[in-house]
Amino acid sequence: MNKFNFLSFILRLAGAIALVLLTFNPAGYSYFHWVQNALASEGTGFEAEHAFCGVVILIGWTILIRSTFRALGALGLILAIAFIGTLVWLMTSYGVVEVGSSTAITWAALISLAALLAIGLSWSHIRRRLTGQVDVDDVDDLRD
Repeated sequence: MNKFNFLSFILRLAGAIALVLLTFNPAGYSYFHWVQNALASEGTGFEAEHAFCGVVILIGWTILIRSTFRALGALGLILAIAFIGTLVWLMTSYGVVEVGSSTAITWAALISLAALLAIGLSWSHIRRRLTGQVDVDDVDDLRD
């Protein structure tokens, strides 16, 4: 059985951050900006590579969103959003995130979204560690 540890969570977080920031980020290097520039240019416009990368990103979002919702459920999702939202609020009250900077708020929102997705991807493992309860999907892992 694969052991879930802090590194496992960090890898999931890195994957979620990669997906979120590849989709959009305020630095201007994202799929959104790539397609926007292609559509604005008078050159070739939207091409096959744009469509292919868009489908790959859409698959990634589908996997992460479905996994997060299935793991956390509606109430868990609301609680996780409340936790992350109040954490960002706390960071703004301590001056870690500048309230007047739309770029800083955007970065905080994107990283918060990635953290939410990483928590969703990891929740079954975390729950098993905290409570000893096994999900139906984990039963085969315990037999090995």
